[in-house]
Amino acid sequence: MPVNSPFARLLPDGVTVLERGWLSSNMVVLRDDAAVAVVDSGYCTHAAQTLGLVASAAGGLPVTTLVNTHLHSDHCGGNAALQQDHPHIRTLIPPGLAAAVEEWDEEALTHRPTGQQCPRFRFDGTLGPGAAVRLGLLTWEVHAAPGHDPHSIILFEPESRVLISADALWERGFGVVFPELEGEHGFDEVEATLALIERLRPAVVVPGHGAVFSDFAAALSTARGRLASFRADPRRHASHAAKVLLKFKLLEWQQIALEVLLRWSQDTPYFGTLHERFFRASSFQDWVKSLIADLARSGAAVSDGTTVSNH
Repeated sequence: MPVNSPFARLLPDGVTVLERGWLSSNMVVLRDDAAVAVVDSGYCTHAAQTLGLVASAAGGLPVTTLVNTHLHSDHCGGNAALQQDHPHIRTLIPPGLAAAVEEWDEEALTHRPTGQQCPRFRFDGTLGPGAAVRLGLLTWEVHAAPGHDPHSIILFEPESRVLISADALWERGFGVVFPELEGEHGFDEVEATLALIERLRPAVVVPGHGAVFSDFAAALSTARGRLASFRADPRRHASHAAKVLLKFKLLEWQQIALEVLLRWSQDTPYFGTLHERFFRASSFQDWVKSLIADLARSGAAVSDGTTVSNH
């Protein structure tokens, strides 16, 4: 639904934020007098909702541009549906995974390693750091935002100082640092991206998930505190990441038999990687069951021992 935050009034003319649930990323619709651009497209199981939301926000104008901040499935899962519904839409993606999209390499795109879905889509061009792109009535700076995803970008409009931060900064943190799960560097990149956002000094931040906010200094403080805790204990970050992946799948399924969830976890490469690197002291099934128990204790899931449900 269109954002109902009190900070919506800080958004420039022609900019509408569609705040969505955590399975689908937020979307930004940018209008001028002739056409509409969309930033990010949500998850594929929400594709019908994505099309309806975009049509409503477009108000009859043609949808001509689609931009992805990064290519995780919750940000680009609606691309194929938008391209089918708007055959002439121009799709722009960050350059780092352009070859993977062209070849549809689901390993490189992380859709298979995370056990998530994303219908194949095309792209028409790339948006690299240092570029500028006209979306709606405004020209947006493109900045690299590695950390959560090595190839992510964020968009900043310097006059209104609006930042479309994707998963680089939320009001209470940032997205899982996926490179760290694979034994690569990622925490330093998160720190550098947070420093970039501090230099930009946005007046209003449109995150990839959660509400629009204006106190970027408080958000940065929270994010840096979380980063410090993950650096001090990478095992904590690994456990957090595994629970995020489980919760995401529960958001998609809503309810699933425990044995099916365990089998899905066994077949999902990231779980094997995390178990091997951080949690070998427990059997794989005991470890996954402990994650489910943690989600239930936190109120994020419900489990009766045979079925696991989203909550």
